Amino acid sequence: MAAATVTVWAILLLGGVAAFGLLIGSFLNVVAYRVPAGMSVVSPGSSCPGCGAAIRPWDNIPLVSWVLLRGRCRDCAEPISWRYPLVEAVTGGLFAVAALRFLPGVVEAPDARHAVAGAFQLAAFLYLAAIAVVLSAIDLDTHRLPNVIVLPSALVGAVLLGASSLVSGDLAPLGSAGIGMTSLFVFYLIVALISPRGMGFGDVKLAGVLGLYLGFLGVGPLVVGAFGAFVLGGLFGVVLMLVRGGRRSGIAFGPWMFAGAWVGILAGPAVWQSYLALVAPA
Repeated sequence: MAAATVTVWAILLLGGVAAFGLLIGSFLNVVAYRVPAGMSVVSPGSSCPGCGAAIRPWDNIPLVSWVLLRGRCRDCAEPISWRYPLVEAVTGGLFAVAALRFLPGVVEAPDARHAVAGAFQLAAFLYLAAIAVVLSAIDLDTHRLPNVIVLPSALVGAVLLGASSLVSGDLAPLGSAGIGMTSLFVFYLIVALISPRGMGFGDVKLAGVLGLYLGFLGVGPLVVGAFGAFVLGGLFGVVLMLVRGGRRSGIAFGPWMFAGAWVGILAGPAVWQSYLALVAPA
C-alpha cells in the first residue's frame, strides 16, 4: 500500500510539473517574440498582432485555447501560428522529461536534507529546459542567442546547482561543474576563433552554461553532451544539403547544442560507459 501511495504521488507530481511546463511555455512564446525586438516581456499584455485586441484570459489557456479557437483570433479571425501551441507542448514535454530524470532524487531521498538538495537540482534542470526552448526558438528565428537570457542563465544555474551541492554536503559535483563550464567555454572559443563564420560568440557563451550543467552530472554527460551537439547538428546539416541539392547555408547551432546536452543529461553515463568498455574492454 505504501509503495502504491508513493507511485500515485509521483504520478501526480509528474503531471503537475508537466502542466506547469505548459504554462511556462505560454510565457516563453512572449519572450521569444519580444526579446529579439527589444520589447518588455511584462507589458503591454498579449494582444492579437492582426487587430490589436487584448487576449482574454480564457483564450490564453495553453494548448486548449488554440484548439477551441481553431487557431484563429476570436475578434478578427486572424490565423494564430501553430508555433504557439508547439512551444507550449515542447516545454511541457521537456519539463516532464526533466522531472522523470530528477524527481526521484526528491521523492526517494533518504532524508529531508537530500530531498531539498534534489529539489534544487530539479529546479535547475527545469530552468535549463525553459531556456532550451526559448533560446532555440530565438536562434531559429534570428541566428542570435541574446546575452539578456544566456548570461543570467549561468548565474541561475550556478546558484541552484551550488545550493544542491552545499545542502547535500557533496562539493565534488560543484567542482566538476566549474571544470565543465570552463572546458566547454574554452573549446567553443577555440572553434569560434578558428572558424568565425561557423561559430558565433553566442554559442561560445551558451557552451559555458551547458558545460556547467553537464559537468555537474559528471564526465560522461559532459563528453557525450558536448560531442552530441556536433553529431546531431552535423547530421542535420548533411540532410539539409541533400534536400537543397548541395547548396550550403548557415544553420542555427543553439538548438543542436541543447539537443546534445539533453542526450548527455539523459543517456550520458550509459553511453560513456559503453564507450569505455569498447575502447578498454576488461
